[in-house]
Amino acid sequence: MSRRVPRSRAALALALGAALTAPLALTAPAASTGQYTVSALKFTVQVGGRSCTVDADLYRPAGVDRAHPAPAVLATNGFGGSKSDGSTDAIGKAFAERGYVSLIYSGLGFGRSGCLISLDDPGVDGTAASRLVDFLGGKRAADDGTRADYVTLDRAGDPRVGMIGGSYGGAIQLATAAVDHRVDALVPLITWHDLAYSLDPNNASTTVPGAFKWQWTNGFYLIGEGQPLTRPNLDPSRFNSLTCLHFVTRACDTIRTLNSGSYRSGPTAAMLAYARSVSPVSYLNRVKAPTLLIQGQADSLFNLNEAAATYRTLTAQGTTAKMIWQSWGHSGGITDPASGELDLSKGNLETSYVGRRILAWFDRYLHGRTTTDTGPAFAYYRDWITDPNHTYATAGRLPALSRTYYLSGDGKLVDNRRKVARGSRTYANLLTPSSHSESSLAGTVGLPDPGPYDTAGTYLGWTGAPLARATDVVGAPRATLKVLSPTAARAQNSGNAADRLVLFAKLYDIAPDGGRTLVHRLVAPVRVPDVGKSFTVTLPGIVHRFEKGHRLRFVIAASDDAYFGNRGIKPVTVVSSPGRAGSLELPVLGG
Repeated sequence: MSRRVPRSRAALALALGAALTAPLALTAPAASTGQYTVSALKFTVQVGGRSCTVDADLYRPAGVDRAHPAPAVLATNGFGGSKSDGSTDAIGKAFAERGYVSLIYSGLGFGRSGCLISLDDPGVDGTAASRLVDFLGGKRAADDGTRADYVTLDRAGDPRVGMIGGSYGGAIQLATAAVDHRVDALVPLITWHDLAYSLDPNNASTTVPGAFKWQWTNGFYLIGEGQPLTRPNLDPSRFNSLTCLHFVTRACDTIRTLNSGSYRSGPTAAMLAYARSVSPVSYLNRVKAPTLLIQGQADSLFNLNEAAATYRTLTAQGTTAKMIWQSWGHSGGITDPASGELDLSKGNLETSYVGRRILAWFDRYLHGRTTTDTGPAFAYYRDWITDPNHTYATAGRLPALSRTYYLSGDGKLVDNRRKVARGSRTYANLLTPSSHSESSLAGTVGLPDPGPYDTAGTYLGWTGAPLARATDVVGAPRATLKVLSPTAARAQNSGNAADRLVLFAKLYDIAPDGGRTLVHRLVAPVRVPDVGKSFTVTLPGIVHRFEKGHRLRFVIAASDDAYFGNRGIKPVTVVSSPGRAGSLELPVLGG
């Protein structure tokens, strides 16, 4: 059974798609204060069975020549941008001003570069970037004959080069490093680990499809397919077919499968396999370059769990990696960082914590200054600290789960299993969404967005006692649940994963006056693997202080209007007793 996108959703997706043409990464500095020259270059590369033109700008600092070489920085745009947008151009200027040779280019399928949008596929986008590394290493010239014979070399053809960029310009770094070990340092910002999780998250299973994140996904899809409206006279190599204009065919097939609302075994398996093949989850074992991961706390597109997964994988395999959780991400408007945060529009690399960490990373791994301190393994922004010079805290590792609450039958969240009251409570979904977390791009484009809400009868909540002291949660909470739903149990045997029960877990901060805060409007979609068994939900990571006197409130809701939800009405009951109670575990600093 196919699922049509309701007209209201289609209209919103269209608006989001138009809005997303704004850059999704860093913002440009107000003016250039360094001395450098900029040369526009073209490169013809063979990738993915096509001949592609790559449009680039080469920033050469004054005084850099064959006798006085300098290390290089390579960067490309976020999705929908180009080398010329403020975000990407800013990187070239910022690092040229600091003595780096900067090669900034429009990614394949964007700006004036050719070929199809391949979602940062290592074999396509990564290979194209590798050809640019050839140029920086002196192994090839640009199409006009220009050569870069003034980049520091480790050996013949091997330039000292780092990469930096956000979102789409973040994943390309890992894809490039997987196919080209000449890359010496990476700084990916606000990017993904697994697109299957990003676009269709199931926070309780990696094998069962999740709940389609329709607003974000369709917005990006419309940007790609609608490019002739914003960029006329596209390179012919950027056209695929009338049914899939500017993406590779498998990307369009994935979007159509998600929008159908159906998860039949064959197409779904193909969708998941493709999404993961163009994601770091599938190729991180080939990434050896030292990597400084920077992820945003305000990010419902690529949440903190994605960077944490990449970090754990890299460190487990012995790749040097460190991680920073900054304040801003894709949600809420990324072009307006908090006071003291990295903002290239102000040229504040030296005066922001994240900027200093980036400079130190490149100083260590591009200039080879082994005594440079690159900072702690983990750092995180605290929005409850008012002094911009002390907003970051640091740690040697990610905090562990250290405090457990239990879901009592009377709707209380209690700190001891013996306090659990016997009882059962029930909710049921409606045929239309009855809960709201966010309008995914409202903040980015300056549109109003109503506060989060849940409609009575369509959710269950458990509320704790007022906290005796301020409680700092840093990391991903985890809930263990068991639900009863005879209707869902019958439906899940249909053979179509779309018929399985869907629910949304989330954590609220309740103030003494009753005001509610859904931290960064983050939710954990779940398509329950088996309603006959208990399951564990990993919520999105947060950094949040629950002040003294505030209360924790854990909620499971039947729907969320930013996602596709249940097919048909599926009542859900949660039964609690001292020996049979769900739990909520939190990574609380200090235990």
